Amino acid sequence: MNAQQLSHRLTRVAHHVPKGAVVADIGSDHAYLPCHLVLNGVVDKVIAGEVVKGPFESAQKQVQQEGLTAQIDVRLASGLDVILPEDSISTVTIAGMGGPLICSILVQGKKQLVGVERLILQPNVHAKSIRDWAVANNWGIVEEEILKENEKIYEILVLQKVEATVLWTPQQMLMGPELLKEKTAIFQEKWTRESDQWKKIVALMESTAQTKEIIEKKQGLIEKIQLVEEVLQRENS
Repeated sequence: MNAQQLSHRLTRVAHHVPKGAVVADIGSDHAYLPCHLVLNGVVDKVIAGEVVKGPFESAQKQVQQEGLTAQIDVRLASGLDVILPEDSISTVTIAGMGGPLICSILVQGKKQLVGVERLILQPNVHAKSIRDWAVANNWGIVEEEILKENEKIYEILVLQKVEATVLWTPQQMLMGPELLKEKTAIFQEKWTRESDQWKKIVALMESTAQTKEIIEKKQGLIEKIQLVEEVLQRENS
C-alpha cells in the first residue's frame, strides 16, 4: 500500500470525503490517506495527526517524499488536539482503531468538533459504540459500508450533525441502520460469525457458577443473539 494505491478499506474511506473539504485525519500512520486525497485532487488541505513519535515521523517523511508539505500539515498530538480553530476543519477521518477508542477520541475532543460537518469513522471492531455516541451527541448516520479485506470484515460509518435526536431500534444500533437496508453477503457473514461466537460463550457460561455478573452478561448475549437471528432468519426465509 502507498499514497497512490490505498488498501480497499482506505479507498472506501476516501470515497466518502467531500470534494473540497478541509480534512483532519486522526491516527494518520504513514499519511497515505491524506496524500492520496491531495494527489487525486479531492482536497487541498489536510491535517495529519499522530500521537506516537514513530508514526508521526513516518507521516512527515511520506508527505515530504510526495512533495506535499504545503498542503498537508503533520502534527504530533493526542486525538483531536491536533485541530486548531483557525484550521476550519470540515471533515474528520479516523480509521483503523477499535470503536471504543474512536469514541474516546471524539469525547475528549468535543470542542474541536465545533464546525465539523462530517465524520468518517472506520472501526476495526465494536461499531455499536460509535452509534451509541452518535445518538447521545446528535449525530446521524448518512452512510454505512461493510467490506472484507484480508479475511477481516470492517465497517465504515459516515456521520453528519443533526438537529433532532436520532432514534434507532436495538437492531439498528447493533447492526447498522443503513447496513440493515441491504443485508449484503458480507453483512450476513459477519453476523453469522458473531452469533456463533456468542452462542459458544453462552454455552461456556452455563457450566460456570451462576453469579449475578455471569447471569447479566449471559442475558445480554442472548438478547443480541435473538436480534441477529431474527434478521438472518428473515433474510434466509
